[in-house]
Amino acid sequence: MKNKIDGLLKIAVEKGDTAGANVLVLKDGNEVAYCESGFRDIENNVPITRDTIFRLYSQTKPITAAAVMLLVSQGKIDLNSWLSDYMPEYADMYVNIGGERRPAANHITAGMLMNMSSGIAYPDGSSEGGRQSGEVFWTIENRLFSDNPVTTAEFAEMTSQNDLCFEPGEQFMYGASADILGALVEKVSGMSFRDFLRANFFEPMDMNDTDFYVPAEKSARLAKVYDYSENGLAEVKTNHLGLRYERDTIPAFQSGGAGLCSTLDDYAKFASMLLNGGQHGGKRIMPEAAVRLLTRGGRLPRGKEKHLQECWSWMSGYTYGNLMRVCEDESRAMLFSSNGEYGWDGWLGTFFSNEPAHGITLLFGTQQVGIGRTGTLVRSIKNVVMSELA
Repeated sequence: MKNKIDGLLKIAVEKGDTAGANVLVLKDGNEVAYCESGFRDIENNVPITRDTIFRLYSQTKPITAAAVMLLVSQGKIDLNSWLSDYMPEYADMYVNIGGERRPAANHITAGMLMNMSSGIAYPDGSSEGGRQSGEVFWTIENRLFSDNPVTTAEFAEMTSQNDLCFEPGEQFMYGASADILGALVEKVSGMSFRDFLRANFFEPMDMNDTDFYVPAEKSARLAKVYDYSENGLAEVKTNHLGLRYERDTIPAFQSGGAGLCSTLDDYAKFASMLLNGGQHGGKRIMPEAAVRLLTRGGRLPRGKEKHLQECWSWMSGYTYGNLMRVCEDESRAMLFSSNGEYGWDGWLGTFFSNEPAHGITLLFGTQQVGIGRTGTLVRSIKNVVMSELA
C-alpha cells in the first residue's frame, strides 16, 4: 500500500498537480502508512515533512462541531432551540429571494447551523444574502491589520443583519453557519473559542501544533499556498475568508468554519478520539453518546442529496450532518466507502476520513488553492487504502 501511495504522490508532484503532499493512514489506532512527496516551499527547496503545518480551512468544521456537541452533552446547548435563545440578535431575520424581502417565518436553530440549513450564506454574488456576506468578510479583511480587528462575536452580530437565502430549515446550502457556531460556543461557555478548544481538546490530547495561529518558532513549518499559472505552480498570498495568510498572530476572529492550522499527526489524534468513542490516551474527551450523535449525520431536510451533490458531484450516496459528510448508501458511492464513513476537507486540499466499520483513518495534507487537481488524487489514495485494508 505504501508503495502505491508513494507512486501516486510522486506522479502528482511531477505533473504539477500539487507542490507537495503527505498522507497518514491508521488502522485500529495504529499507523500503517505514512508517505510524503514534493515541497512545502518550492522557491527555497524545503520539502514536505511529517511536521509540516497546514491551513485547514473547512477541515476546521468537524472540530467546531465536536465543541458544540460537547456543550450539548453538558446541557448548555439544545440543538432544537432557537439560536436567538442564546444570541438575541438572531430573533428577527429576513429572507430575500430574487430581491423579494420578507420576515422569516421560521427561526434558525443550533441544529440548522450544524447541518448548513440555516440560510446563512458564504460570500456569493448570485444572491442578496451572499452579497451581504461578502461585505461582512470584506470588513474583516479590511480591518485585519488594524488596531480594531473584527472579533468572533462581532462577526456574528454583523451577520445577523444579513438576509437569509431561504427559510431556515428549508434546504442545504454550504455557508458561514460554522462561524456562527464558534460565536455560540463563546457565548455559552464564557470563553474565547480558541481557549475553549485548547482547554477541552488540544491540551488534553497533546495537539500541540493545532491552533488559530502559528507562533514564530514554528513558522518555517507552515506550508506555502500554491496555485496554477502559465509558468507552473506559483505561491499565492491570500487573506481568504478573513484569515491572515501568514497566521503569525492570534486572530480576533477565531473562525469556526476555517481558522485552524494543524499537522497530520495532530489531526489524527482528534480523528482517533472519535473512532474510539470519545476517549484518547485513557482520557475521556467527549461522552460516547455525543460522539454517536456527532458522527451519524443524516439530518438534512428533504431533497438533501440533490443539494449536496450540486456542490460536490462525487458525494453520491452521502448525506450531511454536524458539519461533515456521512456515507449512508455505499452502493451509490463514487469511491470505495462504507456506510458510516465521515469526514470533511478544506479549501486548500486537506482531507479527513474516518471509516468506523473498518477502523480506518485517512489524512491528507497539501496547500493548493481551491483544492485544484488534488481532489482526484486524494480519492485515488482513498480507493487504494480501502482496497488494502477494508
